[in-house]
Amino acid sequence: MTITWDGPQGKILPVLTAPDTVLSTVGDEVDPADPAVVQLAADLVATMRVSPGCVGLAAPQVGVGAQLFAVDVTGHPKAATTHGAFVLCNAKIIEASRWKAGREGCMSVPDLTGDVKRAGRVVVAATLPGSGEEVTVTTDAFEARALQHEIDHCAGKLFLDRVAGAHAIYQRKVYL
Repeated sequence: MTITWDGPQGKILPVLTAPDTVLSTVGDEVDPADPAVVQLAADLVATMRVSPGCVGLAAPQVGVGAQLFAVDVTGHPKAATTHGAFVLCNAKIIEASRWKAGREGCMSVPDLTGDVKRAGRVVVAATLPGSGEEVTVTTDAFEARALQHEIDHCAGKLFLDRVAGAHAIYQRKVYL
């Protein structure tokens, strides 16, 4: 079974930044067979691919209160397991273990990073846009962190909601 995205071409969408209210609203479950959901999935992949350093993008980040997100950690130095570029609908974490803190950033919080404790191994149940096929994704390391980060977006949470406190938030470094 493959989960790699092979849907239509998408268009590039603007990414919202905090404190936009869509980012703090729980997204609605989606019908994976709905053509609008399939198009939004394509748009998320297209927007993610043109955004430097982006490894995931959720529907709320482009102004849509929906439980849909794209992930691709391919080539990232912290990635161990990778499933390529994929999009999941209505994802739920069904197992989580090996918790540890790690630094996170987000396109919707462009000036900050923070230390967030997340599971280093997760099992996620979801459906694929288009086919509606039910899948279970088992992954670890950086891809597990990315999945949890995007699932949080769909639940109206930012990484800042998960940091231990102000001491764990940092100004993002700017490289010239």
